[in-house]
Amino acid sequence: MDQNVQPLDRIEEGDEPLSNHSANPFFADIAAARMSRRGWIAGGMAAFVTGFLPAGEAAASTTPSAAVTGPQPQIGFQAVPVSSGDTVTVPPGYSVRVLIPQGTMLDGSAGRPLPQMSGEEQGRAIGAHHDGMHFFPIEGRGPDEGSSTEGLLVLNHEYVEPRFMHARATGLSIDRGRMPLEEGARNPDEVLKEINAHGVSVVRIARGTDGAWNVVPDPRNRRVTGATPMEIAGPARGHALLRTRYSPDGTRTRGTLNNCAHGVTPWNTYLTCEENWAGYFRNSTEVDQKPDLPREHERYGVPTGQSRYNWDLARGGADEFVRFNATRLAADATGDYRNEPNGFGWVVEVNPFDPAATPVKRTALGRFAHEGVVFGPVVEGRPVVAYSGDDARFEYIYKFVSARPFQRATANGALLDEGVLYAAKFNADGTGEWLPLAHGQGPLTAANGFADQGEVLLNTRLAADRVGATKMDRPEWGAVDPVDGRVYFTLTNNSRRTEAQVDGPNPRPRNVFGQIVRWREAGDDHAATRFAWDLFVIAGPEADSRVAGGAALTADSSFACPDGLWFDADRRLWIQTDIGEGDQLRGALAPFGNNAMLCANPVTGEMRRFLTGPVGQEITGVVTTPDRCTMFVNVQHPGATTPAADFAAGRINSQWPDAGQLPRSATIVITKNDGGIIGT
Repeated sequence: MDQNVQPLDRIEEGDEPLSNHSANPFFADIAAARMSRRGWIAGGMAAFVTGFLPAGEAAASTTPSAAVTGPQPQIGFQAVPVSSGDTVTVPPGYSVRVLIPQGTMLDGSAGRPLPQMSGEEQGRAIGAHHDGMHFFPIEGRGPDEGSSTEGLLVLNHEYVEPRFMHARATGLSIDRGRMPLEEGARNPDEVLKEINAHGVSVVRIARGTDGAWNVVPDPRNRRVTGATPMEIAGPARGHALLRTRYSPDGTRTRGTLNNCAHGVTPWNTYLTCEENWAGYFRNSTEVDQKPDLPREHERYGVPTGQSRYNWDLARGGADEFVRFNATRLAADATGDYRNEPNGFGWVVEVNPFDPAATPVKRTALGRFAHEGVVFGPVVEGRPVVAYSGDDARFEYIYKFVSARPFQRATANGALLDEGVLYAAKFNADGTGEWLPLAHGQGPLTAANGFADQGEVLLNTRLAADRVGATKMDRPEWGAVDPVDGRVYFTLTNNSRRTEAQVDGPNPRPRNVFGQIVRWREAGDDHAATRFAWDLFVIAGPEADSRVAGGAALTADSSFACPDGLWFDADRRLWIQTDIGEGDQLRGALAPFGNNAMLCANPVTGEMRRFLTGPVGQEITGVVTTPDRCTMFVNVQHPGATTPAADFAAGRINSQWPDAGQLPRSATIVITKNDGGIIGT
């Protein structure tokens, strides 16, 4: 096999195994058919990029007005080159400082070194693997209104790297997976520490007179962890498939896990999204010596052997740990944790300004590997619309439309409990439709195994299979253009797509570089059930890439594996990359160096590399203060590419952000030396 092509059975640590075996159409097939109709298919990928859709063309095909271009953002910085160094690089005229690395105590003190911290201490400190993030101005008026010098920084924590967290790991040959067992069990304090490093951090920060940002002690500073009590709301609340020993009535659960991207509601709360959560559990139930998993587990990849971190094997058998064993062990669900995995895969609402508010899992938004949530523009008297991607190979893009209209004076999370969840179907002619996942409609009936709407939502992936949604190349973050309303989604990669599975939005077999798809809703109404799509960029090297309008990427803009995505208020589109740890600086992905962040003009396709990160990391999470003069970006899992043997020998390939110490995830603060707006 060509060393530049990933093996088809290879997945990154913590990613879900392929679980979509439906006969639904592939996005790549659809794009291929569309380009063929236009006379653009003549020789593989070269034809795809040569026949790239011009900006705005797809939108004009189903909307009554011509594509809106509107004011264009200014991109005025000098692009930074690709880097493989163990540092953060930004353009000339910019400065970077480090803020809240993992283990920073919520009162702002440094705390003990991470390997010496207890599990309880980690529950009072910034968690691991910083990801989706928002800066809430301290006044609390709106998501982007108010102070640019003080606010609540809210960020979620995707997963952990145990070898960098525990003193016991020193000298052991450990990769980025689980700690070795001790006499068949795990140390319960190590497990508590890992659970407490997951979830969400809420921390007040302020800019001092010297320009540096620091943590400010505040009663609102808190952690939401993998053990925090949660309410379940929406159509699945109280469902029989959510009943457990902890919650016999199916209305509560504990914790939020594998929180990746996020969302910010129009009523100024934070949404954290549970992504690759299935591997945290195990279900060893067997019938006739064969695994016997319910579809709520099988379609999501719950393992039958060991779980990701072996939390269920904590010594002492405390209930807070055994809940990760979903094996049937009792007469009914209220006597064991067979339904514990069903309490995960949701979007969780956290009110940053009210530490007494219990986090709520909003089940109407569906259950899958949520990468994040992005809202369409809110209009008084119209429904709330929210988009989300299911970050796994061949999974789907979804849209939720609320049943009740948005009224700014009374809006709250209850708007997310009633409405219609749709799955996206992309057509070869550049149009698309939203397929409702509503009980009683189409194949989603009791006769087909969906007894009620709760069961539809608990099996969102299966429901989308049944209605015929389009299989995508790992849909991740979304963003909505603040001027013309077009929706953008990153499709990171999919090395498992074969030649026979190529379609329009997914135009490459063995897709290691990824692309960004965008669409415009019919009539510019985000609640519409039809849309028109095109590809904004096909990522890759200069000779094998295209941006809308036809130009190739250049040395200043080439990138691979788009992941994070965010529009600032000036319409600059910020694109973050996530080349997996197993592929960084290797094979076809070697020329792209360390993961990076770029800035793009959505109208012209102009793009420049703004930032490169240290060794072994992923750049993820980005937001600015309302004045756009301070930018916060997260650097996740530096040093993760360290081989197990090198770790045992003390040869760790990153010391970021603290020289001479183990690497830690952290937030960076970027400012322009002249005090101006970031990106100009």
